[in-house]
Amino acid sequence: MGCENCHKTRERSEEEYRLLCNRLSRIEGQIRGIRGMLEKDAYCVDILSQAAAANAALNAFSRELLVQHLRTCVARDLKAGDDSTVDELAAALQKLMK
Repeated sequence: MGCENCHKTRERSEEEYRLLCNRLSRIEGQIRGIRGMLEKDAYCVDILSQAAAANAALNAFSRELLVQHLRTCVARDLKAGDDSTVDELAAALQKLMK
């Protein structure tokens, strides 16, 4: 028995892709900065502060992706009478909220 939903994809507009990639690039830079702080023996609280900022940036990325998912994939499937995407989203939210 095959899994028809195992390899879902979604095309994104150039703008949407660019905005998400830019967010990830900034997060990558923050993580590299934190590593640099660690390598330079920066004060623990300063590193923790930067880690909190990187975590907030990653949460913002996730929120943006979630909003886009709701507006596109979930809305499309609900209009088509398929509510399985809601169950999938609920499971994803459980993981995000741990």
